[in-house]
Amino acid sequence: MTHHIEAFYDDRTSTLTYVVSDPETSDAVVIDPVLDYDPNASTTWTESVDEVLAYLDEQTLDLQYVLETHAHADHLSGAQFIKERYPDVPVAIGEKITEVQALFKDIFDLPEDFPTDGRQFDELFAEGDTIEAGSLTFEVIETPGHTPACATYKIDDAIFTGDVLFMPDMGTGRCDFPGGSAADMYHSVHDKLYELPEETEVYVGHDYQPGGRDLEYCAPIGEHKRNNVKLTEDMTLDAFVEAREERDAQLDAPQLLFQSVQVNVDAGHLPEPSGNEVRYMRIPINVFRPDDEGADEDELTLEEV
Repeated sequence: MTHHIEAFYDDRTSTLTYVVSDPETSDAVVIDPVLDYDPNASTTWTESVDEVLAYLDEQTLDLQYVLETHAHADHLSGAQFIKERYPDVPVAIGEKITEVQALFKDIFDLPEDFPTDGRQFDELFAEGDTIEAGSLTFEVIETPGHTPACATYKIDDAIFTGDVLFMPDMGTGRCDFPGGSAADMYHSVHDKLYELPEETEVYVGHDYQPGGRDLEYCAPIGEHKRNNVKLTEDMTLDAFVEAREERDAQLDAPQLLFQSVQVNVDAGHLPEPSGNEVRYMRIPINVFRPDDEGADEDELTLEEV
């Protein structure tokens, strides 16, 4: 089957959203939708979601799933705003989201009745699951490291990696969030993704356009194995872990870390209104202190969030 992949780029968070469709049947899935958010004014709007919805309408696509690769730490998910238009379409994520929910329930001191069994999502996927999405079929590959719940979705000869792999000149995602693990990242990429055929196309979750180059979001596995700046095929586990942890110690927290995660572990639901009908985010203080020995801020980039 020949599928079509349409990419949408949010330049505020450098995030890629994908719509994958079957041109013959018009069945489609949306991967990693974005809800726009301004942290200064604490305002949300739906420009990014509206662009995806307009594309679905223009192409008369039959949406089957909204897929999250993980609980993002750099943007709010737009999944529930897509679900408003498509109420019967499931929002799905890897089953280990429950571990992330438990971690951040404690960090945010969420209400006692906040579920940590993943029920906020319509479906939870496990390693090796093969899912029918109309005429589309996708395979679930658990790829922890950036978070425990990261999942890669394989559709024919394409994989959608979220923050596990970036473009070869960017490397891999960071591994220093709660539950993250550089060793797990190595095994996910080196022992799983690099075992796929070299022509498999990797569609990444972010592109920060290093050196000012044009936007890029797709490269074959073979190129990653030979040229990925953080993890090539011949790199050892110890070497990767040392380099990844050294780099992560220099990175600032993502600007939208706390706002994003508390919404995204709840499947993209915004907090319920308080008694005054206003919704409030919980922002902990001094939960993650920067390393006093970290690199100068001017030397850091937005990479690997």
